[in-house]
Amino acid sequence: MRRDKATLLRMVGFSGAALLFSVLVVAVRVRWVPLESVDRGVANGLNRLVAPSEFLVQLMGGLSRLGSFGVLGWLIAIASVVLLVRRQYRLAAFLLATALGGLVLDPVLKIAVGRLRPVVEEPVAHGGGNSFPSGHSLNSFICYAALVLVFLPALAPRWRRPLLIAVGAVVALIGFSRLALGVHFLSDVIGGWSLAVAWVGLCAAAFELWRHERGAPVTAPLTEGLEPEAADDLQPSEAHPRAPERPLPLIHARGRAWIVAGLGVAWVLTFGALVALGIPLARYRNGNGNVLGDHTIPHWFAGHRTDALGHITIVGSEVGNTHAILAISLVIGALALAAVRRWRPVVFLVTVMFGELSLFLGSAAIVGRARPDVENMDGPMPTSSYPSGHVAATICIWAVAAVLVLPRTRAWWRWVLVAVAVLMPLWVAVSRMYRGMHHPTDILGSCLLAGLWVTAAWWLLRPNRDLDRDRERDPDSERDPGSERDPGRGEGPAPASARPTLEEAAA
Repeated sequence: MRRDKATLLRMVGFSGAALLFSVLVVAVRVRWVPLESVDRGVANGLNRLVAPSEFLVQLMGGLSRLGSFGVLGWLIAIASVVLLVRRQYRLAAFLLATALGGLVLDPVLKIAVGRLRPVVEEPVAHGGGNSFPSGHSLNSFICYAALVLVFLPALAPRWRRPLLIAVGAVVALIGFSRLALGVHFLSDVIGGWSLAVAWVGLCAAAFELWRHERGAPVTAPLTEGLEPEAADDLQPSEAHPRAPERPLPLIHARGRAWIVAGLGVAWVLTFGALVALGIPLARYRNGNGNVLGDHTIPHWFAGHRTDALGHITIVGSEVGNTHAILAISLVIGALALAAVRRWRPVVFLVTVMFGELSLFLGSAAIVGRARPDVENMDGPMPTSSYPSGHVAATICIWAVAAVLVLPRTRAWWRWVLVAVAVLMPLWVAVSRMYRGMHHPTDILGSCLLAGLWVTAAWWLLRPNRDLDRDRERDPDSERDPGSERDPGRGEGPAPASARPTLEEAAA
């Protein structure tokens, strides 16, 4: 009875949201004077409050970006990868369909309604296209709500209500930021929210009907999530060990302190090595001496530039920039957590990439080497030439991928990953030198940075420690980590506690 009542209340709520959106569309289209008066009053009042303060403008801009396509798109993509690896195909379909619905509804309705954006006294931001409904408000509500409904079963019950409150606050702040920046009216934001409630409600109802056809019990999505039975699969790591396990080393307080201290020492020593190599290079003939071809090679590349090579090298340069490396890191982190279900690989990834970034920025600021004295094809850069951040980041991210994958699979495609880990840094390095961005010794500095830092992080964090533990428990598993024993020898299956290979985890 209580379930039926809750279902009825949800239907009433979703229907009410759809009705509110319809009323707002009509009011905006006929330019209802009371609504326009309130909209313009709120827009002008917030503009007078926010525009004089650079801090408030930056704060509202940061909040607004939480509802941008870049942030939401990556959240949905990473969550979808996790769900697919965990074989939660229905939840992945719900997440993608719900998010894509928002992408369709926003531009179509903007064109259909055709409302112009606010005109304020002191513009502090610019919004493209029409105003109604607010795309940030609509899509942030849809995406964050869909993510909560999908992953709510993974949380303990006591954390579910705080999560709902926190997500609601984030969505509310995103909507407010669009008002404060003067790019939307109040009715635009409310219209986006009301349409989002109706759309998410429709998608959730369709999912519940899908469950009903399969004979699954009725759920309460706001308290249990869409698929309570998937709680174990949605956990980021294993909630219940398969067998009693000996605690891993270096997880107690002293162990953590030792790891942090070791990483600090490794960072300082790596930084010192980079600076010791870089300062003489930067001082010798103003950074453009001919050590290891630092003068000859950039000039040779500059004299052999063609349109075709220009297109190839711009791609090679872009795959090593911050945005591309961040995207690759997010995908690798999601795959590692979904397939391996251990935090160590993710901590290893994050440590390597943040360490690389800080080492690059710090050494570049101290060394201050000039770029090669040839035509720069990519324009002025905010950092100096030594070391190459593009090359260092590319080496680090693909080295991490190889370190995490190679011990966990015997499949043929692992050698493809090895080839990528070698060829990608070469492509980026040649592209950066071709475009006049770096000397050969800048590339050498990047190799030094990546080699020292990745080695230190691997030795201290031991990202594949779970495999080492399994070998200690079952020495025969060293022959093929995580695989079953050879049935031809009459042996039984590997212990249940053995870690699965990537193929088994994906299956």
